[in-house]
Amino acid sequence: MHRTTRITVALLFAAWTVDYVDRLLINVALPSIGEEFGLGHGERGLVVSAFFLTYALVQIPGGLLADRFGGVRVAAIALLLWSVCTGLTALAWSFASLVVLRLCFGAAQGLFPGASVSALSARSTPQQRLTANGWMQSSNAVGALLAAVVGAVLLSLWDWRVGFLVVAVLGLLVFAAVLRWMPEPMAPELTGSARAGGGTARLLRSPVLWGFAVMFFAYDVVSWGIGTWTTSYLVEARGLAIGEASLALIGPTLLGAAGTVLGGRLSDRLGGRPRLLVVPSMLVVGLLLPLLPLLPRMPSVPLFVACVTVLGGVAGLAYLPCFSVPLRSLPAGLTGVAGGVIMFGGQLAGVLSPGVFGYVVEHGGYSAAFTALLVGPALAIAVVLVVPQTTERFRARFEPEPELATAR
Repeated sequence: MHRTTRITVALLFAAWTVDYVDRLLINVALPSIGEEFGLGHGERGLVVSAFFLTYALVQIPGGLLADRFGGVRVAAIALLLWSVCTGLTALAWSFASLVVLRLCFGAAQGLFPGASVSALSARSTPQQRLTANGWMQSSNAVGALLAAVVGAVLLSLWDWRVGFLVVAVLGLLVFAAVLRWMPEPMAPELTGSARAGGGTARLLRSPVLWGFAVMFFAYDVVSWGIGTWTTSYLVEARGLAIGEASLALIGPTLLGAAGTVLGGRLSDRLGGRPRLLVVPSMLVVGLLLPLLPLLPRMPSVPLFVACVTVLGGVAGLAYLPCFSVPLRSLPAGLTGVAGGVIMFGGQLAGVLSPGVFGYVVEHGGYSAAFTALLVGPALAIAVVLVVPQTTERFRARFEPEPELATAR
């Protein structure tokens, strides 16, 4: 990759890592917060879910703002705002104040995904864009693991409020690093940055772009379902201690990150063509899902963990193909809104999938719930068979839009 691209990836990797540490710290701190404010499980759940509501709703506006005012500028503002919200969370005085702060925190972080895609698109060539995004998005796994470790250390040494203040400072440090070291955009002839008016409105109305959003929704149905409920399954159905059950997610998280990087690299080498990665990976995921609740009986929990780990890695191959053709085909000045639309699909799955999974568990058990996740692979395969597979076919659906014909 070009030096400009590598520096951009490193800075955005750091920002995404802090994003996840900041976002997931609440999970570690929730027992202490609930005890201090006397919150029941329903109220604690509302504190967590408030974030996802505004986070999902701001995805598309965040992409629009990034394309209008610049990805780096919007990403930096998002970093600053969510770090301030994290610091203010340490000063929360009631349940209502916690919910309001989490809503604001979700809105601030919701500005970031589209902005990060826009910033990276302006500093990478279309031929390497998915590889760069793969490395950037692998930060999610690092952030998730660090959230558990950092949260456990901070909350064991100090009050939960100190933990939030420390993470807020980390966010401010990354904010300063982005302002100080983010390189200038690459030349427009390298990135396809030229654009004309009207492209954004046409993209938002495009069934083609929303098709990729539906595909990412389908991918995240599996990702959110497995990520949210694997620990609970091992505790409730297999009798593991919470600490032991939590370790089961390390393998899927790490292998999922590796799959994301590899999926991005392969997408670039294949010239997009998401069908070549999504169909085989989702077929394997579809074969493994119904086996998950049966494996611990045949004969042990480690077999279940190994299966979930393989599933996470294989599913990770389908992450970047959900973005591949739009990001390779659109001018850099339109990738923010495109990324925001596709990210919205994934966040909608984050809102729906865990709750539906839990409902099915209550009424049909874990075996039925894991099997119900098959809707994800089935939908992903159905959609990838009809969306454009190459830049040429993608552009042809938008002709005659001159700004969409300037990037390759």
